[in-house]
Amino acid sequence: MNTLVDQLKRAEYLDGHIVLIMESDTVIRFPVADNPRLANGTPQQLSNIEASPFGLHWPDLDEDLSFAGLLQGDYGQKQ
Repeated sequence: MNTLVDQLKRAEYLDGHIVLIMESDTVIRFPVADNPRLANGTPQQLSNIEASPFGLHWPDLDEDLSFAGLLQGDYGQKQ
């Protein structure tokens, strides 16, 4: 079951941020520095993003973030 009304069009790592472009052209972005697991990733690891109907997964960094959490400003584990 998809938890979003809006669908993800594209997710990418760009200039120290994870940028999500939704089908509605809404943009969600957050700095990787706000997530301890992502903060230590290389650009190549950060660019390897897998999307599901529920959220994002970085297989090289063993990190998962839900769309519900991202929309609430929860960018992962606090340091």
